[in-house]
Amino acid sequence: MDETLSQAEQRMVKSLASLKDGFAALRTGRASAALFDRIKVDAYGDKSPLNQVANISIPEARLIVIQPWDKALIGEIEKAIRTSELSLNPSNDGKVIRISIPPLTGERRKELAKQAKAHAEQSRVAIRNIRRDGNEELKKLLKDSKITEDQESKSSEELQKLTDSFISKVNQALEEKEKEIMEV
Repeated sequence: MDETLSQAEQRMVKSLASLKDGFAALRTGRASAALFDRIKVDAYGDKSPLNQVANISIPEARLIVIQPWDKALIGEIEKAIRTSELSLNPSNDGKVIRISIPPLTGERRKELAKQAKAHAEQSRVAIRNIRRDGNEELKKLLKDSKITEDQESKSSEELQKLTDSFISKVNQALEEKEKEIMEV
């Protein structure tokens, strides 16, 4: 019974972490190294994450500087950024790649806010599915006479409180992301 609740909580924590990772990949009007977490670069015949072949720094709010550890990869890094869904235009001087983050248009802000809401709704659904799985597990334990009806009822209430808590955290994360997206 306690194991069911702790498993459900662990899965909910992972869902929330996944949401935050998804939010980090949404480009807002300010520079962030997290934008490049999903970019893979052709390096030495293999696809490597950008942060494993270069140093990513943010010297200013709207500027990202990427310094490859091997200068021979500069073209591949630039190509990977251009072909990504980030819609960024990198430029290089042979040593480093500079990316200026343009301010977002009102239409783009609304589109990003919509994407953020979709990510949040997926997380809410995932959390509710975890609650459902937990309740099914509790019913199975009750059927197998491993717990009493009172224990099942109490655990089900605790599972609901846990679900409400995580849904609230998802809503709070969405609110913060929307605020970040809409800020000029």
